[in-house]
Amino acid sequence: MRVPGLVALSVALWPAMAAADRALILANERYDAAAAISAADEALSATGPLRQAGFSVVQGADLTTAEMRRRLSGFLTADAGPERLVIVLTGHFAHGGAETWFLGTEVDAPDLATVGGAGIALSTVLEIAGAAPGGAAVLLGSEERRIALGAGLAAGIRVPDTVPQGVTLIAGDASAVAGVVAGDLMTPGRPLAEALAGRRNLSVSGFVSGLVPFLPGGASPAPADTGATERRTEQGFWEATAALDTAAAYQRYLERYPRGLHAAEARAALEAIRGEPERAARLAEEALALSRDDRREVQRALSLLEFDPRGIDGVFGPGTRAAVTAWQRRNGFEPTGFLNRDSLAQLRAQAERRAAELEAEAAARREEQERADRAFWAETGAAGDEAGLRAYLRRFPDGVYADLAEARLAEFEQARAETAAERDRAAWADAEADGRPAAYQAYLRGFPEGAFADAARDRIDALTRDPAEEAAARAEAALNLPVFTLQLIESRLQSMGLDPGPTDGVLDDRSRRALRRYQDARGMTVTGYLDQPTVVRLLADSLPGIGR
Repeated sequence: MRVPGLVALSVALWPAMAAADRALILANERYDAAAAISAADEALSATGPLRQAGFSVVQGADLTTAEMRRRLSGFLTADAGPERLVIVLTGHFAHGGAETWFLGTEVDAPDLATVGGAGIALSTVLEIAGAAPGGAAVLLGSEERRIALGAGLAAGIRVPDTVPQGVTLIAGDASAVAGVVAGDLMTPGRPLAEALAGRRNLSVSGFVSGLVPFLPGGASPAPADTGATERRTEQGFWEATAALDTAAAYQRYLERYPRGLHAAEARAALEAIRGEPERAARLAEEALALSRDDRREVQRALSLLEFDPRGIDGVFGPGTRAAVTAWQRRNGFEPTGFLNRDSLAQLRAQAERRAAELEAEAAARREEQERADRAFWAETGAAGDEAGLRAYLRRFPDGVYADLAEARLAEFEQARAETAAERDRAAWADAEADGRPAAYQAYLRGFPEGAFADAARDRIDALTRDPAEEAAARAEAALNLPVFTLQLIESRLQSMGLDPGPTDGVLDDRSRRALRRYQDARGMTVTGYLDQPTVVRLLADSLPGIGR
């Protein structure tokens, strides 16, 4: 038996049964075009015990869809404001998508398009049961029997992921459900959790108190409460109240037990709820159970959509909340700063679409740049002379032919080195060994027309950072990215054919060139250094969607 949190059915069925307590039992055993559900009518045996316990019972057997709806309508309008509801449906069920239908006896091969007229939707039944939060039980019973169904439908009961607050949903074999209704459920003094504990052929959703029985002990009506009985009853009521965790639930507890054992807790909880306008929104986000990685994906999505969360660290601080609020306003959601299932799905879809758009734009830009690059190479570096090679590198320092141009220039430098005067060559060797701009400047002062003068000027240009480059380097350092993130970035650049060198987490000259190529192709500020927009784009291109 699956028993993940059971709804507070027993809590609300207190010893003093109200006249408004109602039960509905629909048992369909015989079908015109399907095999019989042999144990369906056993559920009707609970009619007597329910009436003895003070319930007004509506029942029916072997009903068509129209007859079932008439029974359900009479049950729905019989009294206002019920404290307790019991709904029992046994027979054939079909499900499609997230919905389940209880089928009338006249059905003949319904499909997903027509099943709405061939049965009662479980969502409707649960909504009716939700009118008695903390005091409602819905029991569904079926068997594996032959039934013809059309496209989009499968036989049996699909237990929904969630049920309304305060509703117990029990589903399983018709015989087992009938046994619960006619036996365990109607056994005075037995808690429902205890009654269901050994039943492996039942599925139970919600919360059931282990203290308070479904029906009180002894004959009906229940005997006068002793002090112990009253404490047990109040404790059960409090468990249901805490499970519901709503302002209305705490208010009902205080009205019933103004000086109760948990009155102070109820008042504190009520005050907390009223003092937090966004409480429902916060709880909805908490129910998503977002992991740290999920939260990082949310922050990346916001960044892609140009809502700055002020960091991608998986921590939803003021920056992220402000970004979520701004995104919600833009997209017609209530601006709470908290996500729910619908808003998260829309945020994810928008981010995935935007990432695809940006990548398409980058591909087009890269293609255009490569055409210009190749055309310029044909006019300059392709001739193979030193002047043309240097002209190409000044225009496209990270271009398609940059590595080739640098290799050919190195050949020119090597040839000069072989013919240069010993003093010139020695001065150049000293400058290369030092490697600082001042050393190359000293070489140029001594040999302004030396064999290595052009190379010295190139070295100075490469080593001398302008203020913008210094700022970019500081911004990258401030990101304080771990090695594994740098390795992921290098791997992404490598997969795009940008040749960043080894994926070792060390951003060397080859890595910088690959970054500049990446930034240039995407119309970003070209620095060769990482900043938040570059990291967001790279990781968004390489990681899966949010909350997968």
